[in-house]
Amino acid sequence: MANLAEYVDGLPNISGSEERIRQAIQASRTDPVFLPQGASGFGEINSAFTIALHMHQPLIPAGGPELRTAQVISNLHWMLDNPDIGDNHNARVFLWCYRRMGEFVPQLLDEGFQPRVMLEYSGTLLYGLRQMGANDVLDALARITGDERNRRAVEWLGCPWGHAVAPSTPIQDYRLHVEAWQHHFAAIFGLDALSRVRGFSPSEMALPNQPDVAYEFVKTLIDCGYQWVLVQEHTIEQPDGQAPQHRHLPHRLVCTNSRGDSATITAVIKTQGSDTKLIGQMQPYYEAKGLSRLDLAGKQIPPLVTQIADGENGGVMMNEFPAKYFEVIRECSGSGTPIMNVTEYLERLQSMGVYENDLPVIQPLFQSRIWERMVPGDGPDRLAEVIKQLRAEDGRFHMEGGSWTNNISWVQGYDTVLVPMERASSLFHKRILAKGIPTAPSSPSASVIS
Repeated sequence: MANLAEYVDGLPNISGSEERIRQAIQASRTDPVFLPQGASGFGEINSAFTIALHMHQPLIPAGGPELRTAQVISNLHWMLDNPDIGDNHNARVFLWCYRRMGEFVPQLLDEGFQPRVMLEYSGTLLYGLRQMGANDVLDALARITGDERNRRAVEWLGCPWGHAVAPSTPIQDYRLHVEAWQHHFAAIFGLDALSRVRGFSPSEMALPNQPDVAYEFVKTLIDCGYQWVLVQEHTIEQPDGQAPQHRHLPHRLVCTNSRGDSATITAVIKTQGSDTKLIGQMQPYYEAKGLSRLDLAGKQIPPLVTQIADGENGGVMMNEFPAKYFEVIRECSGSGTPIMNVTEYLERLQSMGVYENDLPVIQPLFQSRIWERMVPGDGPDRLAEVIKQLRAEDGRFHMEGGSWTNNISWVQGYDTVLVPMERASSLFHKRILAKGIPTAPSSPSASVIS
């Protein structure tokens, strides 16, 4: 199968091949990615843990002295060009952080151990790395993405291309970000590599809780072929409004809108708040060592402790993580508490006959209070009325979604940004999306390479 070109007319390839992307994803969705041939279940392990590294650099207009004419470049590029400003001296260390898992994983495999890691790189970071000539970084990532041995240890997570935050991004724009990342990732690493991406990591772990927005969020992920999503523990609740009882087991995220439509996806819960030390010091391993199997659908299942953190920010991640990662991988490989990527965990779960419908249900935070006062199907006007009532009665109630910590809002204080953004989004939808204007170039050869 011919891969996508990485650039089209000098720009990153982020649209135009939606049907080819869809076909590549659907063709492999029933095939296991990580479960070894003939394997089933979890063997004799008691528990497991997983880590994900979130990597991002924005694009900024800094490629020239005049803002109006400056080239849009990676913030990392600007940091390298201006090492004496602020913390810009960290730029070369950041570059190493983006490359180093491409070195760590093969080394540990060569030593006979069983490393695992999940990677989430924003589209703007990937584009910026190529634009600034950091081909060694992308080559190192390609080796652990395409090589048969290496790729079984590495799971890529999808994300919005430009680090869009779901609660404050217009729903039609968020879908475009999700699709753009798939295009760009496939153009860099290949359609086959994209077909193995099963999980999604929302930027800032931000989960919408307004019912109509939350429904569209999950529907977008399902339509784009994702099978599971990471969620932060304090952004979700059980249907009765209580916190989940078993945070280290997978759940079923059910989002119902005001018109009565529901969308469902498997959710894996990240516990605790935003703290790079949790992964920098490999805390999930030590937490998992103290856990034992739990009952799920009548079967004894090892819990999975899940953490995600910035892969480059902070002294702990830059300096302490490498040695600790090697130490823990060497210790946990073959033990009763191994490291295990989420999709492998879910594949092992399914091999035991436990499927999504068997998982306990969760929903976005505060939705139980809404459904106490209305029935799905009452419509958006009734929803708006109920939300207004609840806000007036309780200052803690909000429909701004959740994030790493419960004191961060991606809506409050952003009016000067959100209002123009929503206006532009509405206009783009009206003039482009609603009219069905094709994204594909006029010449097929413009977007495909052999």
